[in-house]
Amino acid sequence: MTEPRTRIALLTPHRVEAAQADVLVAAVGRAMTVLDVAALVLRLAPSDERSLVGLVKQIAPAGVEKGAAVLVACPDFSGDLVSVAARGGADGVHLDRVPGGLLRDFRGRLKDGRILGAGGLESKHLAMEAGEAGVDYVMFGGLYPDGVAPDPETVLARTEWWAEIFETPCIAVAATLDEIAPLAATGCEFVGLEASLWMEEGADPGAVQARLAQAATPEAGR
Repeated sequence: MTEPRTRIALLTPHRVEAAQADVLVAAVGRAMTVLDVAALVLRLAPSDERSLVGLVKQIAPAGVEKGAAVLVACPDFSGDLVSVAARGGADGVHLDRVPGGLLRDFRGRLKDGRILGAGGLESKHLAMEAGEAGVDYVMFGGLYPDGVAPDPETVLARTEWWAEIFETPCIAVAATLDEIAPLAATGCEFVGLEASLWMEEGADPGAVQARLAQAATPEAGR
């Protein structure tokens, strides 16, 4: 039987603003010509709701038109993120470091197949709480807004634990090329890529694809 392939989730830099939209759209297009991209997580800078809707409308088609789900994340935004995503043409929202009760509230509002994802899960308890709240995926790893990366060994161990036990899909985020193959080898459904791996100067989606291929070999694991 053929093993399920690991697909890619592209993570934008934190605090994306309108001035970055054109560069971001072009980079998404380049990545999608090489990689099997399932999702694009837009990490937007807080603004007024109308401006955020306009920004999502600029970027979302680059993913949606090629079959990738587009998720909107906007920490510290005090408005209605569900409305921003829906009006902007995105497929759902991504939330970091929020309690299970708030996740359940969002789950109740995201109807008709809209996606809810949860990240910033710094303990097994929080991950299980997110799963119980009905999220469509959990995310382990990912740069913090200040640019600090979580410990990659912890991310790998948490991904291995989740992939072995739970049915809710998992995005395991790589911040470097060397992290990609071990994460994919866990059997997680998606490997997330920080912006340095797919859109910043010197990024090479072909190198990412090569590392994914390594996950099929015994040497990929620890």
